[in-house]
Amino acid sequence: MPRVTRSPRNSVYDRPSPWLLLLRRQRRFLLPGAGIGVALMAIFLIANAFRATGPAGSGGSLTSLQERLGNATATLGLRVSDIVVEGRANTPDALLRAAIGVNKGDPILGFSLEQARARIETLSWVEHATVERRLPGIVVVFLQERAPFAIWQNQGKFVLVDRVGQTVTNQDISQFHNLPLIVGAGAPVTAATLLDALTERPMLAEKVAASVRVGERRWNLRMTSGIDVMLPEGHEAVALDRLIQLQREHAVLDRPLAAIDLRLPDRLVLRPKPESKDGTVTPPIPPTGSGAPTVPVVAKKST
Repeated sequence: MPRVTRSPRNSVYDRPSPWLLLLRRQRRFLLPGAGIGVALMAIFLIANAFRATGPAGSGGSLTSLQERLGNATATLGLRVSDIVVEGRANTPDALLRAAIGVNKGDPILGFSLEQARARIETLSWVEHATVERRLPGIVVVFLQERAPFAIWQNQGKFVLVDRVGQTVTNQDISQFHNLPLIVGAGAPVTAATLLDALTERPMLAEKVAASVRVGERRWNLRMTSGIDVMLPEGHEAVALDRLIQLQREHAVLDRPLAAIDLRLPDRLVLRPKPESKDGTVTPPIPPTGSGAPTVPVVAKKST
């Protein structure tokens, strides 16, 4: 019987080729992605089939094409399994879900991200929105909400506004009763400078019940004591510092005055307050609920 000669066990001839070694090393990475690869290939083939039909086919619009693509890929398991919303604090959930326009179980490729974003940004609380698809089944919505800045009273109605004067909501205003109150036409778009100056002067800010826009060009401060402080146009910060000095030296805000006129830098006008029959004065009342009384402040034309 002929003798069989074997090569040494560790002979170079027993080693697999470099390509086989690479395939063995990457096998664990290739197997989990095989299903996704097949799904993506199916999407590619379906998309090409739809593109081949062109606008002349039935339902040639982009929306129709997207719906057809969504329905076709839904059979491969590409359906919405979860909707994740990030950044929501005040936007009503029901309104937000309706604006998104997608529910669990819907084809995840069957709706337009841009149209969903545009609908969400029509909500008054939303300043900016982003909508993303994370295959195979998650829709993620990122919200940047408007920051409540002040309560605006105009013609007996209260609304919440942001820093640039954009109306946020007229619902549940009482939840934001700690925000400053601004009054009169044109107040929201010009209030930031004045309110920032008051924030920097907390000793004075705590005595202000409302900031009243006069003639859409200057401000009066209605103090909690009922005094109206008349500020000059465009020089509010200087006038506020002057008022602080007058309060420290003469306690003018604690006197029975109807008005303090600071409009002229070289002149101070103090107007006494006429007493009522019983000698009492009712201070203004900020809003505390949907049926809150109107602050007794009237924006008059400057004199």
